[in-house]
Parts: sequence; C-alpha cells; structure tokens
Amino acid sequence: MNTEPKNGNSSVHAIHMPAPTAWPFVLAIGVTLLFAGLVTAWAISALGLVLMVFASVGWFRNVFPHEQHESVSVTTEVVEIKSSREQVERLPVAASHRSFLPVERYTLGAGVQGGLAGGIAMIAPATVYGLIRYHSLWYAPNLLAAMAIPEWAERSTAFLSSFHLEGLLVAGVVHVLASVLVGLLYGAILPMFPWEPIATAGFLAPIFWSGLLYGGLAAVNPTMNQRIDWLWFIASQIAFGLVAGFVVNLHVRVRTPQFQARPFAERAGLISPGMEDEAQDEGHNQ
Repeated sequence: MNTEPKNGNSSVHAIHMPAPTAWPFVLAIGVTLLFAGLVTAWAISALGLVLMVFASVGWFRNVFPHEQHESVSVTTEVVEIKSSREQVERLPVAASHRSFLPVERYTLGAGVQGGLAGGIAMIAPATVYGLIRYHSLWYAPNLLAAMAIPEWAERSTAFLSSFHLEGLLVAGVVHVLASVLVGLLYGAILPMFPWEPIATAGFLAPIFWSGLLYGGLAAVNPTMNQRIDWLWFIASQIAFGLVAGFVVNLHVRVRTPQFQARPFAERAGLISPGMEDEAQDEGHNQ
C-alpha cells in the first residue's frame, strides 16, 4: 500500500483490490440454463454446460497461479469532531430514585400459595360460564386441555361438553403449572407496582395478559381463539388476580440483595437516601 501526502489533514492511499471479473455472473447463467433445459430442451442444457466450462476456466485463470489485483486510490482525511455544547446536561437524579428497584420481595412460598389460591378462584367463573352457555361442567376444562391437545380445538361442541378423563388430567396439569408460575411472578413484581398492589394485580395485569393472549391466539390458533368467550375469560383472570394478589400480599416481605448492599446506617434506619443527599447539600452550601 502506497501513501502519498496530499495536505496537512488528508492523504492518498493506493490499495490493492481483487480485479473485477464477469466470470461468476456467466457461471450463474450457465447453471441456470443447465437446469432449465431439464424441463425445456436439451439444447438449452448444452448451452448452459458450455457456459459453465468457459466461466470456470476463466474464473480460475483470474486466481491461479497468481491472483489478479488492481490498485485503487483512496483518500483518507482526519475529521475533527467538535461539539457546540460546553457542558453535558444531566437530569437530576437523587438516591431516592432507587425506589424503582425493590428493597423487599415476597418469598417463593408466598407466590406458590397465591398462585394456587388464584387458580382455585378462577374455576368458579369458568364453571358458571360452561353451565350457562353449554349446560356442562366439562366444557371449560376440555377447552383448556385443547391448549395442549391442538386437535381438540377442531372437535364439536358436544365433544367438548362431555366428560373425558384425558382432558380433565391434561387441563389439571396445565392449570396448576400456569397458576403457580403466575403466582411466582406476582410474588416478584407486586412490590414494584406503583399503585395499590391489589388493584394492579387484580385488574390491570389480568386485562393486559388477556390482551396479549388474544392477539397471540388470533395469529397462531384462530379456531381456538373463536371458541373462547373473552369476556368470561377476562372475568376468570380478574378472579385469579384478586385472590392471588390478596394471598401474596398477606405474607411478610424479605429483604432483597439490593437492600443488603446498602450501608449499615441506611439498613438500620438511621439515615435514608434522601436525608443523605440533604446533608451533602448543606455541607456544600456551608
């Protein structure tokens, strides 16, 4: 690579690049004609084979025994970036903003108990829906089992309204697992809710994930999406959220690792982040 100075801030470089060649393009045309002749005429395949041979030879001659190069002139210039701002503007952030990271959380046992209690509570509206709409106790569990047995979503209403031991077992496993997982989630996020935990966990969160499930099923399994009465579904989710949030909120919270990392004086309640900032400000002013 040759370098020639151009001026104080720029220079011209001559770099070696592989020489341009049209042989790869000719080879692609030959391969296309070769296969096109299989469904048209043998002459087209023969033409494609000839192009492939000539393109292969021409391309290899550009590489062996020595790869062909050409020199390309490139001008480089040093650009000095300057900012019109003399100072960096920063948003005022106090230590009290750390409240977004919870200093307390619920135990795993609280989440499991809340999830199981919420799962039992949501059985009532689901059963009432099945009795009112289909006069059956088994429609709701069979419809839940269809989440794990996709072909059941195509079955008739009479089939879903009748008792099936397989469907009851599958629905029970799915229901328990989902309830426990959501209960554990409640135990982790309830301390972070900015509003009343019961209101958020009982109404806002169930409506939010019902909307997500509605959009996902509409794209993945439209048949299943049409079989679900979403107003009753939201009602059952709200029942779950109210009971699960209430049960979880009854338990005692434990300190998080973020809180344990704070200074001893703060953990002991002798000083708070806001008080520490005020003391520092008063020291600077004096």
